[in-house]
Amino acid sequence: MSELVHEKCQQAVDILRQQNIDCWITFVRETPAAGDPVLPLIYGQDLTWQSALIFTRTGERIFILGALEAENARRIGAYTDILPYNEAFRPVLLDTLQRLNPAQIAVNYSLSDVLADGLSHGLFLLLKDYLSGTPWSERLVSAEKIIRLLRGRKTQTEVARIRQAIETTRQIFDNTFGFAQIGMSENQISDYMHAQLAAFKVGPAWGWDHCPTVNCGPESSVGHVGPTEIHLHPGHILHIDFGVQQDEYCSDIQRLAYYLKPGEKNAPEPVQRGFDTIQRAVIEAVRFMKPGVPGREVDAIARSVVTEAGYPEYKYGTGHQLGRLAHDGAGMLGPLWEKYGDTPNYLLEAGQVYTVEPGLAVPGFGYIGLEEDVLVTESGAEFLGEPQTQLILK
Repeated sequence: MSELVHEKCQQAVDILRQQNIDCWITFVRETPAAGDPVLPLIYGQDLTWQSALIFTRTGERIFILGALEAENARRIGAYTDILPYNEAFRPVLLDTLQRLNPAQIAVNYSLSDVLADGLSHGLFLLLKDYLSGTPWSERLVSAEKIIRLLRGRKTQTEVARIRQAIETTRQIFDNTFGFAQIGMSENQISDYMHAQLAAFKVGPAWGWDHCPTVNCGPESSVGHVGPTEIHLHPGHILHIDFGVQQDEYCSDIQRLAYYLKPGEKNAPEPVQRGFDTIQRAVIEAVRFMKPGVPGREVDAIARSVVTEAGYPEYKYGTGHQLGRLAHDGAGMLGPLWEKYGDTPNYLLEAGQVYTVEPGLAVPGFGYIGLEEDVLVTESGAEFLGEPQTQLILK
């Protein structure tokens, strides 16, 4: 973890220089109860007393924290100055700002990006109180863009960890489709996948109760929902949404199979056509992805493939960023719907990892959804694992 913290701390300084922002402060307390989402990237430990992690565009990395936790910070070695205190945080903070005299101080609030909104309202008011009567009280700005870039621009270490999580997920999917048989319930399939998590010594990428989401046939509810006692029958599509968290990074993948009825050698035309449509939507979206493209345009490509084939518009975004969390950043491959705020307008950047996950329902058979994990490169985008290009027949 220490190596990754060093990488991200240096990246933070580089971003401040690029954005011409003098100073960025992450202000936290009692992080096991109310941690800032950016803290694992720039420190990787919990903190108890009021603490400030301060980065400057001149390259300083200053850590104001309780004296009892100072040795942990020294051992990590990512900060140029460790400033411990015992009784009062304010004097150390003000002395530091007096020396730095920043023209702007970025702090962690955002209207659109939950992962850049780690400063609670109470802490914001406390910080304003500490700065009252100083010129810095009026110099606070949002750190949204800093955090968006820091979280989105994956280092080589981060990409390698995501690749490994994806490979583990592939193996679990292969095992699961070998296991799942006619007559099994969604719960049985989910239990098997949970056992696979234990066997591979990894965790779920999101909540245990609906990772995986298992859908057997047309009566199963699709979305962020746990499995049920619905059973798998001939003529059903088995759709699974699943990911693992491995070495602190996640995968997020959807796969599906069709279970043949007696006498069938191939999937019925509506099922095959639905699969081909979604697979084409994925390919077209990924082909369009490159740095500088807004996420809404990638969404429009995938969405148009589905609607122009005569299917209803799916009521969710085509993709989201992926990393330490399954939903890992501000950028969204989505339409300009109110719930997504400004995030579909954010431009793709090299180093970002996105999911691409269009979907449609085939009446009488079930849900067809594919989800692939994709790295944006300098010249385009690449799949981080083997995409599903053929409908699995069982």
